[in-house]
Amino acid sequence: MKTNGNTIFITGGASGIGRGIAEAFHRLGNQVIISGRRKALLDEVTAANPGMRSIELDIQDPAQITAAAAQLTRDFPTLNVLFNNAGIMPFDDAAGAIDDATALATVTTNFLGPVRMTSALLPHLKQQKDAVVIHNSSVLAFIPLASTAVYSATKAAIHSYALSQRFMLADSGVRVVEIAPPWVDTDLIYKSGDNRAMPLPAFVEETMKGLAAGKDEVYVDAIQALRDNPGSGEHGLVNGFNQQMRENPIPVGH
Repeated sequence: MKTNGNTIFITGGASGIGRGIAEAFHRLGNQVIISGRRKALLDEVTAANPGMRSIELDIQDPAQITAAAAQLTRDFPTLNVLFNNAGIMPFDDAAGAIDDATALATVTTNFLGPVRMTSALLPHLKQQKDAVVIHNSSVLAFIPLASTAVYSATKAAIHSYALSQRFMLADSGVRVVEIAPPWVDTDLIYKSGDNRAMPLPAFVEETMKGLAAGKDEVYVDAIQALRDNPGSGEHGLVNGFNQQMRENPIPVGH
């Protein structure tokens, strides 16, 4: 995709990967609009990046998605890029009771949110030059982390959806791109400085290069082996990965 001269809407753009990518696009001369639920944080990011704009949006609420799409197409008629980035990553226990409210929020935010947001903006995007929809999945779309089973499943779902949507939009002029981050050191879980987590600036730099190169799937070199999940041998790979994570768990709080 072209990386300048766009009008880009980024959900969940006030922190973490969303903010990092938003600021990278902003520096390249794009009109960037970010969204999120926390107005104070949105105001902080836009104040730090003069010219960046924001709208409040709870991606779990279909009515707010419809209203946001109407506001975006009215106020930013050249909008041509949607980056579905908003997500939550609660831990769960697939061997025990699942909190229904948390599971529903995870599915609604991570999967239905991007599906609904894209659906609301596609009629507009189909009329634009250089239109792109970017979905933020995860390395966990390819190899699940058992302690975040619902989250991992939502990322596998958005990967599958992106594949289907890319095929269905092939002749529409709208490109579909998937970003599959590794573990990046952000506050999605807990910003810990763990040496297994990729620093956010390095992730943003490599991801922006992948986007500029026109790739349909953008992921860092470090996860290539996991992206190439070995088919019928995946059970051993998944079990080994999760055993390692059990022995050296992700820090989940201060």
